[in-house]
Amino acid sequence: MKLLVPAFKLSHNSMDLPNPPSGKLLQTPILIIFFLVLVNGVFSSPPADPIQCTSGNKTCTITNSYGIFNDRSICRASRVVYPTTEQELISMVATASKSKTKVKAATRYSHSIPTLACPGGQEGIIISTNKLNRVVKVDVKNRRMTVESGVLLRDLINDAAENGLALPYTPYWFGITVGGLLATGAHGSSLWQKGGAVHEYVVAMRIVTPATAKEGYAKVRNLSESDEELDAAKVSLGVLGVVSQVTLQLEPLFKRRLTYLSKNDSDLEEELLRFGKEHEFGDVTWFPAQKKAFYRVDDRVPINQTGNGLNDPFALRSTPIAQLVSSRATEELQEATRDANGKCLNAQSATRTSETSAFGLTNNGTIFTGYPVIGPNNRMQSSGSCLNGKEDALLTICPYDSRLQLLFFYETAFSIPLSKVPSFVKDVKKLLELEPQALCGLELTGGILLRYIKASSAYLGKTEDMLDFDFVYYRSKDPLAPRLFEDILEEIEQIGLFKYGGLPHWGKNRNFAFNKVINKYPNANKFLSWKRKYDPQGIFANEWTDKVLGLRGDVTILRDGCALEGLCICSEDHHCSPTSKYYCRPGKVYKQAMVCAFEG
Repeated sequence: MKLLVPAFKLSHNSMDLPNPPSGKLLQTPILIIFFLVLVNGVFSSPPADPIQCTSGNKTCTITNSYGIFNDRSICRASRVVYPTTEQELISMVATASKSKTKVKAATRYSHSIPTLACPGGQEGIIISTNKLNRVVKVDVKNRRMTVESGVLLRDLINDAAENGLALPYTPYWFGITVGGLLATGAHGSSLWQKGGAVHEYVVAMRIVTPATAKEGYAKVRNLSESDEELDAAKVSLGVLGVVSQVTLQLEPLFKRRLTYLSKNDSDLEEELLRFGKEHEFGDVTWFPAQKKAFYRVDDRVPINQTGNGLNDPFALRSTPIAQLVSSRATEELQEATRDANGKCLNAQSATRTSETSAFGLTNNGTIFTGYPVIGPNNRMQSSGSCLNGKEDALLTICPYDSRLQLLFFYETAFSIPLSKVPSFVKDVKKLLELEPQALCGLELTGGILLRYIKASSAYLGKTEDMLDFDFVYYRSKDPLAPRLFEDILEEIEQIGLFKYGGLPHWGKNRNFAFNKVINKYPNANKFLSWKRKYDPQGIFANEWTDKVLGLRGDVTILRDGCALEGLCICSEDHHCSPTSKYYCRPGKVYKQAMVCAFEG
């Protein structure tokens, strides 16, 4: 999950909440909300379970943490089951296998943007891993840890630290489960050792799959490093079965020394090739409209170094809804009035605030006194304190909380081979020369996060050493409403994904990013071969995964306005919004791109 940094701009007339949770909330003055948070300390209403069922658990729906899938569809299932042991999990998979009923695993907070967790058809079954959340074994001597698949990353890294161990490379958001992050290839940032993806440190896995009638219709496959299919199972999109347990190779606990350096982006394309090789956990956040980049100089130091720093980004802390309401109202007004200048001014203000507050870093967990910030790896590597607060009836929430959809956005993330990164950066800069204000909207939500990823042995992992570009931007509540500078963002997506052969993050992106994506993976046939062996009836497949894996059709959805939502790449004007003066046109720099351009 990318770290969102909304530009908050408070006003007393912006409490027009979409789908408000209660009438009382709308009557609560903004100052009272802030007073409650100030007096009572850390509060936050944790996100709701993405699975909701009617009485009797007979009709259920599942969504993601953001409350919406790419095509705005509603995913239904006949029921949801909550195994508490592996034996119960086996029984549940066997029931689905015997009746040839579609089934999907779902995680606690369901952060996958595409419909990976949706069983095929409303008669399907959802298997939630919420209660498969225990640490099974910690082998301190061999530095290995075995956990159930529903364990949150937060709990994994903290339990490891209590035993003097560390999983050094992880995503930056700790509200994801081990099973979920493995299924989508989630990662941090590093070119060192085996790289920043968690799946590279999997040494064993237990996965429950369908089986023959003689085998009881389900069985546990116990995989180790010597088993070829581990390379299929450790990035699986959830189509092989349900992961029961995972064993990870850890290291002795260490500390990290972190400093953010701000530089002009004039030499960014050359610096990116150097920086990742010099700093073990380094990443870069690029603000192209402001022509600056923040380099995260982040390296390990011995555990005996002084420091108890904490990485707690503001965007992942409990946030008063008044701030989110105001931020959303401001941006919707700017979009409606085409106020690019207003967006740029707000982005500059937000960036200055983030920089002066050290991006949420503190030297002792309370205040920031200066760089470098030194702290234990488990306090520096991954964050999400909004999940840890006390319930406060939706006065404060995680910023992305789907119940209010106040931070309603698209997230695009693709990885480009390191050798092609300089050319991609230059193309983005060329677009900015033509439209200098076009990317201010990205900078309102934290700029473009660049993370390093090494080549993987996983069949659906990265095919070579790459740099991941991750950015968040405005999404309208109206699917037929175009965005400000729609064409520039679409062209950047198409440049990265098609001109330079970028690989989309499996758990993010809009539909068109996955069109024919399986052809980019040299070992795709090996993965599909294991898929057929593990699940010959395809009960763990759904329409989305079949299309993504090239088994039937493609992911394109052609209809009026489809390009606005990323459901297609436009080929005709009605794929855009002619009534709003947005027409399908070639790109400005990458002429093979087709984008929705404003001609007013």
